[in-house]
Amino acid sequence: MHILTFKQLTYFIVIISVMLFFQNPAIASNIDEMTSEELDQERMALYVKTEAESSVPWYYFAAVDSYERGLRKARNDLPKEEGLIAIFIPQEKWVGMTNPDPEDQNPRSIAFFEGIGKDGNGDGVAELNNDEDILYSFASFLATYGFTEKDVQIALWDYYQRDKAVELVSGHAKTYRTIDSLDLRKRAFPLPLTANYSYRSTWGNSRGWGGKRIHEGTDIFAGHGLQVKATTFGIVELKGWNKFGGWRIGIRDTDNVYHYYAHLNSFEKGVDRGTVVQPGDVIGYVGSSGYGKEGTQGKFPPHLHYGMYRDNGFFEWSFDPHPSLKVWERAERKQNNS
Repeated sequence: MHILTFKQLTYFIVIISVMLFFQNPAIASNIDEMTSEELDQERMALYVKTEAESSVPWYYFAAVDSYERGLRKARNDLPKEEGLIAIFIPQEKWVGMTNPDPEDQNPRSIAFFEGIGKDGNGDGVAELNNDEDILYSFASFLATYGFTEKDVQIALWDYYQRDKAVELVSGHAKTYRTIDSLDLRKRAFPLPLTANYSYRSTWGNSRGWGGKRIHEGTDIFAGHGLQVKATTFGIVELKGWNKFGGWRIGIRDTDNVYHYYAHLNSFEKGVDRGTVVQPGDVIGYVGSSGYGKEGTQGKFPPHLHYGMYRDNGFFEWSFDPHPSLKVWERAERKQNNS
């Protein structure tokens, strides 16, 4: 008699759960009514099932899925996802560029015309709006390149044809792998709430140094050397000197948003490019660096310049961080007082 290992038993339970979920129309049709925790649970079940079938680690599916979900938020030309999975595969890529039937759902004819669409749930059809089919198809595409980190990055470049997309998805994957959870929604205010600080909405104001430009962030004035904290889960994408921002750190979250911390006096030891951080982690200290060559200090009062930028798959743009800062500040005060 064959005895299942604990890992095999876990995969078996997950696969059965996913099958029951999608075979129950009452559940599948109420995705919009599910809590964040329920969505995380069902998505993780799909990722783990697909990992068992393809040998591609689950965190790559989570990374691509969150990257594409972020793109859908940022663009009007992409439809809102109808199911649990946000990965968008163009019709022609799904059925094959030379396929005469753009609605083809036959896995054999799709394969003949070199489409990537596959049957992931065993019902004999490859449906572009089926979460299991989408994930299994994307996993099969990745697996044709190999299973190392470099192999996956090559596959991602061939799929997206964009270096920044590869960088973001790779960063998301490292974040998910390190935190080992899909629940990365927690946020924190960037300065200690017990400190003496002040800020107001200054996004869009004109700036003169270095040429005519607008202020792409919120200035939080505080004492020199005060701790600066990560506001989000994410990966340190940039660290170093910028002539406008002085000593700065940039952190990318799994929603494709870049969080920019500028005019620092110094960095926290051990925080480097590629470091995965959590909300509340100390990343640096308030200063007055910038507006000149490397090392320039003291051209303005010490403060933290905090900026937020969203990537849409082609470029990224600044948006006002002040509303988010207010929400995070209130939430943290409420948590501390509870």
